[in-house]
Amino acid sequence: MQHRTVPERLGEAINLAVLILAALVMLFPFYYIVIVSFSSYQDYMESDLLLWPKHWVLDSYSFIFASKEFIRSIGVTVFITVVGALFSLIMTSSMGFALTRRAWGQSFFMFLVLFTFIFSAGLIPSYLIVKETGLIDTYWALIIPVAINPFNLIVMRQFFMGIPEELNESAVIDGANEMQIFLRIIIPLSKPALAAFGLFYAVVQWNTYFSAILYLNTPSKWTVQVILRQIVILNDATNTLASAARDAARSAHMPPPETIGMAAILLATVPILIVYPFLQKHFAKGVMLGSVKG
Repeated sequence: MQHRTVPERLGEAINLAVLILAALVMLFPFYYIVIVSFSSYQDYMESDLLLWPKHWVLDSYSFIFASKEFIRSIGVTVFITVVGALFSLIMTSSMGFALTRRAWGQSFFMFLVLFTFIFSAGLIPSYLIVKETGLIDTYWALIIPVAINPFNLIVMRQFFMGIPEELNESAVIDGANEMQIFLRIIIPLSKPALAAFGLFYAVVQWNTYFSAILYLNTPSKWTVQVILRQIVILNDATNTLASAARDAARSAHMPPPETIGMAAILLATVPILIVYPFLQKHFAKGVMLGSVKG
């Protein structure tokens, strides 16, 4: 066993202290959100920086769960996240597999992918395309335009190219066509990559904000991020969560907008945090394999 010198131990101690400090700095905002969301109105108003409330209450959460608008926005966001992530995985994996096959025009389509990776059309052309295709004020306006991320497509293609060619040749000898090879060989062997990029796409869809404001005109179709904007940035919780506000206005203990905003942020963040641990074991493996094999 190799004994470490005093400078090496000191260096490790310093690195550990820096990492712990960085972790605390990053975790403190989340901790503050949790504390404020469970604080009473009196505790919040009496403290400039609330670190631990004297009274734990659920007024803000009761206010939010009484709101049909917020609950509906959660359902809309879950739908867009699940459908959008699955649709993006299907499109990305199928196109990535197609770009691994030797066919006419492969180089041209690969050039188009790389071109869109470097250059984008911009806001106005994108809006005009969505408008002319009749997607305005539909959920597909949030799904189809971002169905394929060029970076994810390139990495997934590299992952597919790392699968031994002998498997494809054996399948061809057994009489399998390209679709059967893709569904029965490539997809089962690509679970780590699919899990990793599925998480990428799910996070993007869950955080959909600007596109929802741009393309969705009906308030009942807004995602949870748009509702959070109304609550937190515009400080308009009582108007945004109208149904709950009318009920809460009848009581003398209406929670302040700040604690309502913190509770809403927490409720909108927790679902995606719950999903991540289930995909974590595939996350690093899928990205690394797709990045280094080619």
